[in-house]
Amino acid sequence: MESLALEWLNLLGRWVHVIAAIMWIGDSFLFMWMDSHLTPPSRPREGAVAGELWMVHSGGFYEVVKRRYLAPNEMPASLHWFKWQAYMTWISGFFLLVVVYYLGGSAYLTDPAVANLSGGAAIAISLGIFVVTWLIYDALWMSPLAREPKIANVLTCALVVAVVYALTQLYSGRASYLLTGATLGTVMAANVWRRIIPSQNQMLAATRAGTEVDVSLGLRAKQRSIHNHYITLPVLFTMLSIHFPSTYGNAYPGFMLVLIMVVGVVGKYVMNFQGRSSKLVVAAGIVALIGVVSMTVHDTQPAAASRALASGPPVAFAEAEAIIQRRCVNCHAARPANPSFPQPPNGVTLEDPRRIHALADRILVRAVTTKTMPLGNLTGMTDEERAVLGAWI
Repeated sequence: MESLALEWLNLLGRWVHVIAAIMWIGDSFLFMWMDSHLTPPSRPREGAVAGELWMVHSGGFYEVVKRRYLAPNEMPASLHWFKWQAYMTWISGFFLLVVVYYLGGSAYLTDPAVANLSGGAAIAISLGIFVVTWLIYDALWMSPLAREPKIANVLTCALVVAVVYALTQLYSGRASYLLTGATLGTVMAANVWRRIIPSQNQMLAATRAGTEVDVSLGLRAKQRSIHNHYITLPVLFTMLSIHFPSTYGNAYPGFMLVLIMVVGVVGKYVMNFQGRSSKLVVAAGIVALIGVVSMTVHDTQPAAASRALASGPPVAFAEAEAIIQRRCVNCHAARPANPSFPQPPNGVTLEDPRRIHALADRILVRAVTTKTMPLGNLTGMTDEERAVLGAWI
C-alpha cells in the first residue's frame, strides 16, 4: 500500500510539475521574444516607454507597450504578475525529488561504485549544495563584480562546472544529472522569489509614494530573468536525462553534461538572436554537439570491446538467464520483490525468456556498456557477469 501511494504521489507530482514548468518556461520564452521585437513608439506616448509591439493571435490583435517604470497616474487597476508558475515548478519539483529520490530507499540516489554514502548523508549533502550554490551565485551578482558581466559570467560558469563535478563524484549518474537540474532550478526560483519580484515591488512602492523610481532595480530584475532564460534548456535536459543512459552512464558523465549545457545555452542564444547570432558562439555550440555525439558513439559502441566479447567462448542462454534472474528480476518482474517498485521500472519485465531475447540490445547498453543497471548496482552485478551477458548478446 505504501509503494502504491508513492507511485500515485509520483504521478500527481509529475503532472503538476510539467504543467507549471510549461507555463513558467513559456512565459520566459514569450517575454524574451517580446523584448527582442520591441520597436520605437509609432506615435507620441506618455511615460517611460521602452518600445511597443503588435501581435495577432486567437482571432484578435494585441498592442503591447513596455514601460521602464510607472508614474503615479499610470498605476493600473489590475496588474498581472508572473511568479506562481516559478514557485509551483520548484515546489512540485522538490516534492518529486522527495518522493522519488529521498523516499525511494536510495535506489535512484546513490551508487557504491561512485561514493559510499548513506541515504541520510546523500540527502543532506544535496540539500546543502542547493543552498550553497544559490548563496555563492547571488553574492557574486550582488557584488561589484556584477558591473563586469564578462568576468561575472565566467565565474558563474565555473560555479556550474564545480557543481556538476561535485555531484557526479558523489551520486549515481542518473541522480547527479537530476540533482544538477534541481540545483539550477533552485537558483532560478530563488531569482524570482528573492530578486525579481522584490525589485518590482520596490519600484511599485516608489510609484505609489510619488518618489523617484530606482530604475536599477528593474535592470537587476531583467538581468536575473535573462539568467533564468538561458538556464531553461539545460535544466529541461537534466529532467529528461533519465531516459538517455548513454549520457549519464558515459565514462565521463560530468564532461558530457557540461557539453550538453553548452549546446542548450547556445541553442537558446540562436533562438533569441536568429540571424544576428555570433558565428563564434554558434561554432562553440556545434563543437560541443559534435563532442556529445562522438563521446556517446565511442562509449556505447566500442569496437574493440565488442570484438572481444564476440570472440570469446560461446555463452549458453541458460547462463545469461541465470545472471538476469539473480541480478535483474528483483525489480524487473510483474511483481517486483524490491519494495521500492510497486511496478517493474519502465514496464520492463525479464521473467520470460522471450522478453530477454527481445530486449537483448537494451540490456547490452544498460547492463554491459553503460553499467547503469541494476540501479546503484543494488544486487551487486559483477564485471565478470556483465561480460558474460555481453558475450551472450
